[in-house]
Amino acid sequence: MKIAIPTHGRNLTAHFGHCESFAIVQVEDNNIQHIEFVDPPEHRPGVYPRFLANAGVDVIIAGGMGQKARQLFSQNGIQVVVGISEGKPEELVKRYLDENLRPGENLCDH
Repeated sequence: MKIAIPTHGRNLTAHFGHCESFAIVQVEDNNIQHIEFVDPPEHRPGVYPRFLANAGVDVIIAGGMGQKARQLFSQNGIQVVVGISEGKPEELVKRYLDENLRPGENLCDH
């Protein structure tokens, strides 16, 4: 499984469309195997969902994102977890794997 987290300064950024990189976390047998920070392509509608789908991402953890982006991720078979306000990628993924990551209110309403 691969989990993507939009980051700024190696920490979760509130809105995925404004990230400086994505942490792509490779998980096997419920354990983190590898974390890679990748630069996103230019941000335009629909680009990030395709980019992450092509990278083999299964889940994205974000603070918030617009409804259209959530729909595009869903169409690409990527589970969206929003409402997460802060954290380092490895901490967030561990909490997700332990079923201890509690999604909150979408931090983006557009």
